[in-house]
Amino acid sequence: MEDSQNLPDGDHGGGRVRWRRFAVLTLPAVAVTAGLGIALAQGALAASFAVSGQQFKVSAKSLEGEGFAQYGSVDVNAREELIPVAITAIKEAKLHSLCQSVVTTLPLIGDISLNLTAGEKNPVEASNLFVDATQLSGDAVFSNIEIGRDASTLDKGPAEAVGMQDLFAQQADSVTIGDLRQTAWATNAGTFKLSGLNMSISKGKKECF
Repeated sequence: MEDSQNLPDGDHGGGRVRWRRFAVLTLPAVAVTAGLGIALAQGALAASFAVSGQQFKVSAKSLEGEGFAQYGSVDVNAREELIPVAITAIKEAKLHSLCQSVVTTLPLIGDISLNLTAGEKNPVEASNLFVDATQLSGDAVFSNIEIGRDASTLDKGPAEAVGMQDLFAQQADSVTIGDLRQTAWATNAGTFKLSGLNMSISKGKKECF
């Protein structure tokens, strides 16, 4: 009978699992999971809710914001998949001629578009606005901008607008963006006042841009 005390790497017969090798292989995965858990607890991940499997488009004739911050983060969907995003955070924002659209494809029916518009006469107003985006374009002007600041030290945007240490970020006292076009996974705001709100659902693909 083989003496289990003489088995290498802590093997114990039978399946002969090499426990030291097993530990070496599993530790990186455990470390990543633990790191994500810590990041979630610190608010470094954009995980206030599970995002849907669809992105939406937002456009505006212009955006005026006070207290701007932007940094990289990660959204999480219902399948617990991680989605990289760029978070734009603004303390106080005004948007003129806002449009939001999302297209859903349904079996037998095809494309269905949901469109929301507001702010044609009076601007849409938002406080503590967070947008988790994958694309943003427009004509931008920043006041007192800081580019390349550590994301964990941001202090010009909303209080919660901080990212993970050592990651790239930028911030400014104010921002103005003309002809704004943005594709996003999620939007959060402390308050969101939509003047002249109109929502419609139509068959086919009808997007803001």
